[in-house]
Amino acid sequence: MITILIPTFHVLTLQHLVLDLNGTLAKDGMLLPGVEERLTELKSLLDIHLITADTHGGGEEAARVLGVQFHKMQPGPGGPQKKTLVLSLGASEVVAIGNGVNDAIMLKEAGLGIAVNGGEGAAVTAILAADIYIPSILDALDLLLHPDRIKATLRP
Repeated sequence: MITILIPTFHVLTLQHLVLDLNGTLAKDGMLLPGVEERLTELKSLLDIHLITADTHGGGEEAARVLGVQFHKMQPGPGGPQKKTLVLSLGASEVVAIGNGVNDAIMLKEAGLGIAVNGGEGAAVTAILAADIYIPSILDALDLLLHPDRIKATLRP
């Protein structure tokens, strides 16, 4: 669990990390360097969930390598499926990270939504739905490993 007190704002108590795969943790279906190491550190703090339409295949293998829970979306719109996962985990206790249009709704619903640009771009709708935009997944994961950075960003 990660607890972050945002002065004159609120307390974030995070227990789950929900991650998009392609464009967030991976580029062209390949995990980005440094992701595995950071997620290994975060597993002692958060339950980690990988949700993907699996555009490039290999999502289940990536989840196995990372040692995280795997959620493959069904054909059709992904946004509602990602929202359902966030809500089922208790939205206020979820930090969600993504970059695409279908991530926007989960970023908005999560207790903390972080939009990233994983080298495949970041949809404006995802950026506007997030609480924080940060250029890379490594920087986003580092925010969770150093929560005072989140406090500094979100304090009024």
